[in-house]
Amino acid sequence: MKHLYSAGIITYFPTNDTILYLLLQYEAGHWDLPKGKIEPGETKHEAALRELMEETGLTATIDNNFEQTIQYIFTDYDKQLAQKTVYFFIGQTTVTNVTLSHEHINYQWLPYKKALELLTYNNAKKILTKVNKHIITTYNK
Repeated sequence: MKHLYSAGIITYFPTNDTILYLLLQYEAGHWDLPKGKIEPGETKHEAALRELMEETGLTATIDNNFEQTIQYIFTDYDKQLAQKTVYFFIGQTTVTNVTLSHEHINYQWLPYKKALELLTYNNAKKILTKVNKHIITTYNK
């Protein structure tokens, strides 16, 4: 089984009274977090920032105090089983104007509970829960 590596950024935008999270809708219809393949020679951080820019047109400041990894098995484009490892970081952006790539058909900025409801996959919901707790703890210091 082949093993693929990706990196992504749970992107958030703080407003006066809430934190908004960015979710992307993929062509297949599912809602997920921005992420993509780590290219040869890239660090996890570089890949995450590049993918965010390619998929949304956004930049973000990565919080170096948070990194979570998920792994799952899926059927790749060539109809072969593949194991994927995804490294997730938290990144704050200063703008909400998104320019979607060809890979996506929609996006939404949502508060935590609504984002949790919209996410398709349980592993993404678990990561978002950890991210939200981390951000709330950080902001309340």
